Amino acid sequence: MARGLILYTPANTSSQIILTSISRTTFKFTNTPRITRRPITLNCSCTDDPVDISSYTQVFAKRMAMAGLHPHHHSMALCVLAAHWKKQGLENQGLGSGIPELIDGILGIIVDHGLRSESGTEAKLVQRRLVKMGISCEIACVDWANGKPKQGHVQEAARAVRYQQLQRICNQYQMSALLVAHHADDQAELFILRLSRNSGVLGLAGMAFTSQVFNTNSNCIIGDSNSILLVRPLLNFTKDDMYKICQGDNQEWVEDPTNQSQVYVRNRIRKSLTDISSSILKRELQMVISACGQTRMYVDQFCHYLIMQTVTITTHGYAVVDLEILNSMEISYLCLSKFVTLLLKFISQSHRPVRGSALKQVMDYVRTYPCKTSFTAAGCYLCAAPGSKGTKVLVCLSKNSALPLKMQLLYRDSCEGKKFHTFSEVEKHVEHVESYSDKMILNASDVHFLDTTSSTSLLNEAKKLSLLSESTHTTIISLRDDEIEKFVSKTSKVPKIESETEALHTASTSFGNSLPSNTIGYYMNRFLLEWKLTKDISNNAYSADKDRQGQGSGETVHQYYCKCCLVKFDMELEVRCMIDADWLYLADLVKCCDVNDFLNKQLLDMGMSKEAESVETYSEFSRSSAERALLSLKSIPVAARRGLPVLVHPQGLLLSIPSVDFKHCPGLEVSAIWKPRAPLEGGQCSYI
Repeated sequence: MARGLILYTPANTSSQIILTSISRTTFKFTNTPRITRRPITLNCSCTDDPVDISSYTQVFAKRMAMAGLHPHHHSMALCVLAAHWKKQGLENQGLGSGIPELIDGILGIIVDHGLRSESGTEAKLVQRRLVKMGISCEIACVDWANGKPKQGHVQEAARAVRYQQLQRICNQYQMSALLVAHHADDQAELFILRLSRNSGVLGLAGMAFTSQVFNTNSNCIIGDSNSILLVRPLLNFTKDDMYKICQGDNQEWVEDPTNQSQVYVRNRIRKSLTDISSSILKRELQMVISACGQTRMYVDQFCHYLIMQTVTITTHGYAVVDLEILNSMEISYLCLSKFVTLLLKFISQSHRPVRGSALKQVMDYVRTYPCKTSFTAAGCYLCAAPGSKGTKVLVCLSKNSALPLKMQLLYRDSCEGKKFHTFSEVEKHVEHVESYSDKMILNASDVHFLDTTSSTSLLNEAKKLSLLSESTHTTIISLRDDEIEKFVSKTSKVPKIESETEALHTASTSFGNSLPSNTIGYYMNRFLLEWKLTKDISNNAYSADKDRQGQGSGETVHQYYCKCCLVKFDMELEVRCMIDADWLYLADLVKCCDVNDFLNKQLLDMGMSKEAESVETYSEFSRSSAERALLSLKSIPVAARRGLPVLVHPQGLLLSIPSVDFKHCPGLEVSAIWKPRAPLEGGQCSYI
């Protein structure tokens, strides 16, 4: 299954590409079995009539401009159209005669999943073709470290690892944008698929023209930009258009034989749509998808407005929602559900949205004014904000959250000397996208399906609006019901196993909660943590000499500990969330008569008698640090404190609460920066 990324169209008509993104601006409102058959190589000479692709290149250029991309940008692009697009840009600048053999600013990426024996050969074949077109090309081979995906999860796992590879290469080559060659037929297949899974109007809107994708590689969190802008400039083109474009440019392509397997749901739906082969069906289907896209764009705009009006985000990782303002507005069920989902996903930094009965309970909760109770959902804790008398709701991470308290280690050596694409580069792209969105500010009366409660009611409404004819409506219902029957039959036979996507996510993020010195830890996708001992701490250290036994050298090793906090240079500190005992510890530290005696007792209780004999604390520093921390904690609600990170000695002694600037001694430098992986609204997204 050799899938192409950046410039992959000649090998497979569903190739993909890359870009970058940023946060949105303010809106104004007026109110598997393995297939081992040989791939089929097709030549573009299947028609005697020459194909003129100038109309395709014009539409492609227009879509690229809508995404804020121009030929002089260094971005990845789709084979034929991208090459024409870049060359035309150079010619317009009077540089046509100097166009190099390999076009600057275009990189083709082929992802070889290694799931078929011949995929490596296909990847090299595609690479040679792209180079002939003037496109630099790189092959990314997938290493299934934990074994190849199990039957029933092949496509899901392949997609997850594919985008990991794409993000990695985008970072490597400082690319800010990824172009993907999804087309109109892909949208139609996705519509039927989601229809069979009972998706609502937001899901039936399909793939966005542009959307922000956040890096799974946390080393990119250190820079200003940790995402790429995914652009799909070919959504208006059909698969037949893809063939014509290749033919018009005298390019061959390779059909992946796994596309013929009826085991995969998309292949089944694709075959059903192909068998019908009705231009009316395809046209009306695209009209409904477009209408769903407009509805989603309205919902996104309205949710952005709600967030700007009612939500306050703090640097300690919690939010406050103004119920008084929220309940004074007339908000549709669809908009409120999206608003709640965005908020909870942001606070928990979970990729799983809240659904079903839990979503309804949260919506009922925020609609209750004033708020008098507390509530837990989707890893978040909701309660009345202190001092608000129930007019505001506090939303913070739940102490009983089922989400893993994971931390990723980001080594500075992997980032130093590297140049990442800057926020300004992404911002330029998004400003262009937003300029088109601003021209399409919608009111509720401008969109359809806001009040639909099911996929069936949506289709019925589309028929009433004459978006669907009776025959098309009947055909779509038939396709949906047929896929539902096949899906139910399949799931009843296949035992439930862990999703390959979840397995990949877990494997790539679970690094434990120990943090070495001079290493950045990314805690729960929320906080960047770092600690180190100052260089002059050796003047206030004691040596715990010991023989390096078992290595045959007889060498004596000097281990220097800080006399105040008992931390040594090569020690790994433990990171966890704050607990009630931590601020009680601070209070006791402030009230104690002798800080040395207090700390000695703590060490003895932990079985650290030897360390207790040598400890010499900075009594006044520790006490004053605890006093300042307690004052800072007064401004943070108790429920929200439990989401703050703390650093502790391996034996359990509390060393630092960096969010409130507490530390035991001046020789310990600690920082905690609130930097969520994904922004509140999930990033820029356009359904134009």
